[in-house]
This record gives sequence, structure tokens and C-alpha cells, in this order.
Amino acid sequence: MNSANHMAAAARRWLDALDDSQRDKTWFEFPGEPARSRWFYTPGDHGGLELTDCTPEQRQAALRLLAAGLSSRGYAAAAAIMGHELILERLDGWPMVPGAGRIRDPLRYSVAVFGDPATGDWGWRFSGHHVSVHYTVADGELASPTPSFFGADPAESPLPGGGVLRPCGVLEDLGRQLARSLDESQLASAMLSPEAPPEIVTGNRPVLTDGPGGLPPPAGLSSSQLNPGQHEMLTALLSAYLERFPDDCAERERAKVVDPARGGLRFAWAGGLEPGQPHYYRVQGPRLLVEYDNYQREANHVHTVWRDPVGDFGRDILAEHYAASHS
Repeated sequence: MNSANHMAAAARRWLDALDDSQRDKTWFEFPGEPARSRWFYTPGDHGGLELTDCTPEQRQAALRLLAAGLSSRGYAAAAAIMGHELILERLDGWPMVPGAGRIRDPLRYSVAVFGDPATGDWGWRFSGHHVSVHYTVADGELASPTPSFFGADPAESPLPGGGVLRPCGVLEDLGRQLARSLDESQLASAMLSPEAPPEIVTGNRPVLTDGPGGLPPPAGLSSSQLNPGQHEMLTALLSAYLERFPDDCAERERAKVVDPARGGLRFAWAGGLEPGQPHYYRVQGPRLLVEYDNYQREANHVHTVWRDPVGDFGRDILAEHYAASHS
């Protein structure tokens, strides 16, 4: 079963598990704009039915839908990030809001379904603090798995015996490895600023358009200026992001990335190169925007996102699809 069919089966299972009032909260028309492309990754009302308002069986159905959109490794990362809310709750002094309950709650994640999964065109999202994933299906085929956001606060949590819990740790390590491999001239081209930005530059913008306040202009070191070993590092870095997706979805995204050997990507860095220093990097191409930022909580709070400036929320495929169907 391909990932689109797997998602459709899981979404139908989710919807069938709900009563009418719950279904009214989670189901929307497709394409459902602007609600479908309204997204964020901070605590709050993400739109849809929250797991706090579900039975254990319903929560499991929601998590099975999330798992359908991720690889086993991606699901493990998402589960660790959601569990991080318990760590963050303690760090933040056990906050509560009268009438709203716990702010840091591993069940404060919402599911929204747009359209009928039994038909060809539909979409869904699973969203909450530091996990926000979005999928669009057109003609029964996966049109887009983006935006795909994972974060972690704290980025590192010590464990007994010297272990460390780092849900996004490999994304930090591989990015720094590439940056530290650059020679003086390469690093000068890659360096955006000696100071890291306090947040990923594009934030939660629903559309990445050129110009001020939109898609950042291509900047940094061209992949054509990397040596073979550095090309391998860049490939490993991008593969670590792609491994959050199911195999067929990952290959679809990989095919959209211009071959680094042809110089179609740029790698940019900001901030310090030593562990523990605030830092940021970006990998950008015509169909790719990867952003990673670790600035907050004294460089112990990570945000990462994989986006397609052209095809987020399946805009490119849906435009072609609707144009063809109305011609």
C-alpha cells in the first residue's frame, strides 16, 4: 500500500471513530482555504479536534493517522517531541491556565481532515507544539507532504548514566559538520551573520513568495563549490530530514531537489560553530527550503522545517489538476 492509500485508510478509521459533534470539529471542506494553510507550531488552538477531547481509542486512531504520514523513525521523533511537553512542563514551573488546563500537555495536538478520504482530492494535518505536519492528496496520489515542522524544547535533556535525549540532534550535528568542513573562503560565502536569528526566518508563513517578508533570496555557498566529501555531508543532512517521511514520499521529495552537483542548492549558516552557541542554517533551492534554528533558551530550543516554496499544500499539483478538469 502506498502512503496516500495508507493515509486514506487511517483517516477513514479516525473519522469513523468519532461522534457527530467531534466530527464537526475535525472535518472541513476541501481545499478549505485559508484554514487549511493556516499553520503554526506554538501552543494554542491549531484548528481541528484536540486529543484531550478524545477517548483512548480515538486518540490511538489519531496517532495511527500521524504514523501513516511518517516513517517509523519519523514517528519516533514526533513521539519524543510530544513527550517533551512533560519535560517542558517541569522546566516552566507546572503552568496552568484557569478554564483551559495544562499548557504543556502531550495530548494538546489536533487533527483536521479536509475533504473525503474516500475520494481523490483531500488533505489532513496533525498539529501542536513543535509538531506540525500537512499532507495533500490529489487524484488519489500524494501531492504534498509540506510544510513539515519538527522542533524540540529543550533540544537536549540529560538522562541517567550520561545519556542525552535529542529528538532533533542529528539535524544539528550534520549541519555543524558541514559548516565546520568549509575552508575560509567557503565559510565566508556561507556565513549570513555572526549572530543567529532568534527564529526560523520564514516562521509559519502559509505562502512563500519572493520579496520582503516572504521567501528569503538565495544566499550562502553554492553546492557547486563543495568538494566531494562536502557533497556527501550535504546529502546526509538532507537525507536526515527526508527520513521523517515514508519511503515513497521521501523519494518524491528527493526528486524535487536539484542535484547538488549541478549547483542548484545553497547552504547558509549564521551564528557560532561550537556546540552550545546559538546557530542557524538554511538549505535552499528552487523547490526546497530547509531551515534550522537553535537560538532560544540559551541555544537549547530547536525549530526545523522542510518546505517546498512552489508546492506547499499541493498548490502546484492542485492548480494543474483543476485547470485540466475545467478545460
